[in-house]
Amino acid sequence: MPIRTILAIATIPALLALTASGCRQTVDESITPPAEVVAYTALDREFSEPIYQDFEQDSGVHVRPKFDVESTKTVGLTTAIIQESQRPRCDLFWNNEILHTLRLAKLGLLDTYRAPNGADLPANYRSADGLWHGFAARGRVLLVNTEKLPNRDDWPTSIRDLADPKRRGQGGIARPLFGTTATHAAVLFATWGEQPATEFFQAVKENASVESGNRQVSIAVGRGQLAFGLTDTDDAMLEIEAGNPVAVVFPDQGDEQMGTLFIPNTVAIIKNGPNPQAAQALVDYLLSDEVERRLAAGPSAQIPVHPDVTERSRAMPDEPVKWMEVDFEAAADHWEATADKMRDLFAG
Repeated sequence: MPIRTILAIATIPALLALTASGCRQTVDESITPPAEVVAYTALDREFSEPIYQDFEQDSGVHVRPKFDVESTKTVGLTTAIIQESQRPRCDLFWNNEILHTLRLAKLGLLDTYRAPNGADLPANYRSADGLWHGFAARGRVLLVNTEKLPNRDDWPTSIRDLADPKRRGQGGIARPLFGTTATHAAVLFATWGEQPATEFFQAVKENASVESGNRQVSIAVGRGQLAFGLTDTDDAMLEIEAGNPVAVVFPDQGDEQMGTLFIPNTVAIIKNGPNPQAAQALVDYLLSDEVERRLAAGPSAQIPVHPDVTERSRAMPDEPVKWMEVDFEAAADHWEATADKMRDLFAG
């Protein structure tokens, strides 16, 4: 269905209802849609902006994105939404992770929208209350320098290798105060419990190099400054496609291991935003199969979440990968305590 039609439906609440047979009622496409939608955007500009441009061309709605600095963008945009809650300026939050989206939901700052394209998403990649939807995930992987570790039997196979004293000085991790590394930390605190997770990160601090971000971890591995590091699939792919001597390991794939963590992008509508109908149309567009295919095929090689999208990201191996089963809501509940602990360990 053309985006103009979707937007016209969203503009006239009476036309949102479906007929008993499941078909949409006829829409008057002469209705003028809202002029713009304000989208706070944590996904890298080079990946998200072309998608916004195509939405604009299809819908006639101008997207006004707000980006933030690389190191703190998710936290910075979340903070802005909270600070503006009395007079929201943002219509839609495209987050490149999930926990800060859940924080906004718990604060009552997100609006309900049950997107038609989101109904078939896995249960832990969508809000039961229609407050957010997940799509286009990144895997948390180990990037290995194959010149530093030429024997595959010597490659790390688990995130726990970062804490292994036998690998002291070999590994690297992004400072777990922002982004997907902070999200990963909260997931581990919720999954393992406070004491085991604290002991793990204390050991990581003692064993591994702590870099400013996932990109810096990947660069250090690609240059041979580190033998391996924990990073995201999109940053790992940049090193592979630059021709550097690296390989990706999806960690914790053994029968008794927890699997690899995949963190989705999320999209949510801000409560009382100035352009709610346009925001709904943009949500529908972002959750389309076309956008997931595009993000999978593009430079970030993101991994489709929707079961109808069968295209495989080139970041994924040929063999099946065990995905970690995650209660993201529980991880969000652990966010504040985890953030305090990570600041104590890594802020210095």
